[in-house]
Amino acid sequence: MFHNFGYGMGAWGILVMLLFWVLVIALAVWLVRSLSDRQAGPGRASAREILDQRYARGELSRKDYETMKADLNDG
Repeated sequence: MFHNFGYGMGAWGILVMLLFWVLVIALAVWLVRSLSDRQAGPGRASAREILDQRYARGELSRKDYETMKADLNDG
């Protein structure tokens, strides 16, 4: 059925190479999906929660916090 093609691979070599590339592509798809799920998962904090946390850590002044909170409420 399969010929040697002059490369010494034969049928088994072609099947092993095909299996290898299928596994590489499947691994890449799994990796991309797992990373995107982590970023957009159900445990993701809302913008208001992030703003509250930043204010609680002292990263924002009260004026900045109130301004940003008003912007979020307007949107």
